[in-house]
Amino acid sequence: MSGSSPVEPVETTPAALRQAQEPMVQARDVHKVFGRGHDAVHVLKGVDLDVARGSVTVVLGPSGSGKSTLLRCVNELEEITAGSIHVDGDLMGYRRDDKGVLHRLHPKVIAKQRSRIGMVFQRFHLFPHKTALENVMEAPVQVRGLTKGEARRRALELLDRVGLAERAEFYPAQLSGGQQQRVAIARALAMDPELMLFDEPTSALDPELVGEVLAVMQDLARSGMTMIVVTHEIGFAREVADHVVFMDDGTIVEEGRPADVLDNPSEPRLQDFLAHVL
Repeated sequence: MSGSSPVEPVETTPAALRQAQEPMVQARDVHKVFGRGHDAVHVLKGVDLDVARGSVTVVLGPSGSGKSTLLRCVNELEEITAGSIHVDGDLMGYRRDDKGVLHRLHPKVIAKQRSRIGMVFQRFHLFPHKTALENVMEAPVQVRGLTKGEARRRALELLDRVGLAERAEFYPAQLSGGQQQRVAIARALAMDPELMLFDEPTSALDPELVGEVLAVMQDLARSGMTMIVVTHEIGFAREVADHVVFMDDGTIVEEGRPADVLDNPSEPRLQDFLAHVL
């Protein structure tokens, strides 16, 4: 077409291509054992999991199946017993020397790795003596070194994003459970995480408050945030998830697209689970 400016090719390096193609989370043969000897409890038994960038992975399973422990291992809140977990290409919790031997990282280095991952728990863990705004400001000021002015502007933006701009000066005791959980989500987002982990974020809420939290999570998913969500909300898994994982007794029993896993499960353990929760 005459008069049109030529389109310049986008330069893509091999390293950038590799990064775009490799999963955001890659877990390989992950084991977690609590205790020793006769009292040892083998909670994770060789878990392999890939989580694609920009995707939503929902993890389902009965109580005690290892779902929450897997999340805590991804975030280095629990040290794995064997295997490896990479997040954005980085080996979590360890460095490998020239001979391939693994060495545990210094706690400060692990804390820096963890700062790239946001986590939202069943309970909100908000500071009761700080307002919603102050709760969201705290980590960017203390950990990332933002000025209070910068942190305040960002916190107000995030509270608005989760629908709580008018509650910025309220204390946790003045907020409903759903509002407190939305503050907790804003607080996690304040660190600009590359990955968000949700550990049954609606299980402690009254039924009428669940929807407002799930709506915020749906908005996050639409924005392209990589998310791993442990939940019993089958509707959320069906509507929002790109990938559904079913765990039982410390292993991944079945995984795949929501339509396949939820509507046409092949494993009897998953069929039985769905029969009880649907």
